[in-house]
Amino acid sequence: MVPAHQFLWFLPLTGLVAGSIVYCVLAIIAAVIYRKSGVTHLQQFPPVSVLRPMAGDRDNTEAGLRTVFEQDYPDYEVILGAPSPDDTAVPIARRLMAEHPERSSRLIFTGDSPHPNRKVWQLRALWEEASHETIVMADSDIRWAPDCLKTVVSELSQDGVGLVTCPYRAIAGPSVWSQTEALGLNVDFISGMLTARMLNGMDYAIGCTLATRRSEIEAIGGLQDVQPYLSEDFVIGNRMHAMGRTVILSRSIIEHYIGNDSMRDNWRHRLRWARGSRRSRPLGYIGEVFTKPAVPAAALWILAPGWGALAALALTLRLAVVITAAVWVLADPGMRRRWWLLPAEDVSSFATWVLGFFGNRLTWRGHKLTIGRDGTIRTSS
Repeated sequence: MVPAHQFLWFLPLTGLVAGSIVYCVLAIIAAVIYRKSGVTHLQQFPPVSVLRPMAGDRDNTEAGLRTVFEQDYPDYEVILGAPSPDDTAVPIARRLMAEHPERSSRLIFTGDSPHPNRKVWQLRALWEEASHETIVMADSDIRWAPDCLKTVVSELSQDGVGLVTCPYRAIAGPSVWSQTEALGLNVDFISGMLTARMLNGMDYAIGCTLATRRSEIEAIGGLQDVQPYLSEDFVIGNRMHAMGRTVILSRSIIEHYIGNDSMRDNWRHRLRWARGSRRSRPLGYIGEVFTKPAVPAAALWILAPGWGALAALALTLRLAVVITAAVWVLADPGMRRRWWLLPAEDVSSFATWVLGFFGNRLTWRGHKLTIGRDGTIRTSS
């Protein structure tokens, strides 16, 4: 029995642990449903314009960009964007364009963005150069499987589908901070998406790779309408869903290189993500507490040992989610090497979630920004 004076903390804590158990079960079921889903490739594929902004030469820039040029797809063009000819990614882009003369490709210099969201500024410039109705937009730090274009375009061709968004497998740099963050992304982020997909369908998107049509983007106001937002990918998917168009979570899993930040930069990145998520999905952000069972379960076990069985069940199911998401769904090769970092990631993730409720300042690619209640951003002084 728990003394009456301790119920003030005992009831909320057991509620969190019980809710986390329910979430873990749902996340495992959602992963099974996703794995059982499939895609039938088209017999004839429409021509596609691939829009690829660039932002400097990182560790994976050439390897990732090469996969864009080497797609197993019959007819597509590649339109690359850089702020200026001095960008360090430009020589890589020019070399790959020369290596693949069979591929229609162009390099566009977009100039410095007058808006905080520099990615959308580049995409708007590339959008004007696109020749085709079907458009695939990709981030600068991702790598595609050879059949990525075939998969996302086939999924886009289904009745009522206006947007295809791709899940990703985070690829860590050598620093312990990068490896710890990759654990969280390859477990918690994908599990949250799959659970949302199962319960409500996809009413948002993530921007590592998006497949859509010119007419679909124009129907939601165009890229210029999402320019002010930090999470423009979320807004695009949310607006499409609101218009009755189906958003599909693709079966093509993208590799996303998350960099090799120092501890300070990694925390800034995490806080930017958390504060952006809180503005995009306020209620969903509160509910994320149930996706983080380790800290509440450990606290319950320590403070109320008699309820250790409930805490142990939560921790066991947490491990099951780790295996299901990172190993079974994403086939994360790094999990075997860095599984021992999971406790550190669980604590870091919980702490970041709490800190995400406070403050409206964030740093993005070295620029200081302020985020508003509606998710729009402006440059901070």
